[in-house]
Order: sequence, then C-alpha cells, then structure tokens
Amino acid sequence: MNAGPRGKSADWIDSLPALAALEPEARALVADLQPMEIEAGRTLFSPGAACSGFAMVLAGSIRVGLNSETGRALVLYRVGADEVCVQTTLCLMAGQDYSAEGVTETKVTLVMIPATRFDRLMAMSKVFRTFVFQRFGARLQDISRLLETVAFARVDARIAQVLLARADAEGRVAATHQALAEEVGTAREVVSRQLDALAKAGLVRTARGEVTVLDRPALEGRAAL
Repeated sequence: MNAGPRGKSADWIDSLPALAALEPEARALVADLQPMEIEAGRTLFSPGAACSGFAMVLAGSIRVGLNSETGRALVLYRVGADEVCVQTTLCLMAGQDYSAEGVTETKVTLVMIPATRFDRLMAMSKVFRTFVFQRFGARLQDISRLLETVAFARVDARIAQVLLARADAEGRVAATHQALAEEVGTAREVVSRQLDALAKAGLVRTARGEVTVLDRPALEGRAAL
C-alpha cells in the first residue's frame, strides 16, 4: 500500500458525523492515528490475505468484488466515507481471511485502525459499536438485494439499473463494457450485445468507454422488468 501521512491532528474523527460523539477514552485511543492517501487502482486486500486493521474511509471510493478463475467478476459493493467494509469487519470479528478483493476506485483518504485497537474500541465504545453494526447491517441488506437481482432479474434489466444509477446529470456513464459486466455479474460479450440492442431501440448511445442515456423513462421501464 503506497500511502503517507496527510496531517498531524485527529480532526478526521470529527469529520465523520457518526464518530463526532466518540467517548473521551475511545477518542484518546485513536487520536494519534493519521490519515493516509492512496492513489486509484491500488489493491488493498485480496482473497486469502489476513486483515491487519479497520479502514475508516474519509474520502474516495473502494470497490470490493469477486473474481472467478474463468475471468468473470462481480462488484459486491463500494466503500465510501462514513461506510464500513463487510469483508474487513467479518475478518476482524471472526478471525477469517479475506475472500474478496478491494481496490481503490478513486484516490482514497483513510485512517487505518490496527486490529488490536479495533477490538478495544468495540469493547469500550458504544458510539463506535453502533457505527460499525448499523453500517454493517445496511451493507448486508445491499448485498442481499444484489444477490436477489443477480439470481432473478433479467440481464437487460440489471444493465438498465446500473446505467440509471451511475448516469450523471447529462445522462453519461463513464464505464467500459467490461466494467459494466462486473457490475451486473455477467460476461463482457453479453453486455455488449445488450447495449447494442438498447442503442438500436434509441434508449442509449454508446461510445468508447462511455454510455449515454437518451430515453430515461424507457430505460426505467426496462429496469423494472
């Protein structure tokens, strides 16, 4: 992990609303920890690796996903500011190794809480426990919805859902066909065929590394199938 200290204070604690009320004893336990900046595209953890600490993300996004031996991939979730990583939390609380891969999707600023201090925080701080368990529960719900979608929703509906969720104000989605395939849990060739069909129907326009939503209401109809 290529990262370096960014500051000399514990202002990062108050930058996370959920931890602003951290008890004095708990605050003192992590006050010396400093934010680190990690560039985009760095692998933070991979299957089989042990977990050494709990990452508190202050800015940026970490993509967590599964990769198969056949080259297929599936994005499970993303970790941003004020969120927790299910994989890391499970590893620390259950003493297990990672079973997925975590990669910085953008430049990320985070604070790494060592495993021993994480255990002490969980034992001493109601505020910290509430933060971890509330976000852990919300993330599990997201994963359950993802599994339901992958298992039961049509591929074209899943692609439409991803496009609608990621489109900016002008309807543009900056993503390759491979990246979209990882989002919906299918092969790149399948995504390419589906995007061609959507383009012929006038719902989207495709370009290299980009998809533009042209008919949002019609795409929402596809997403509901």
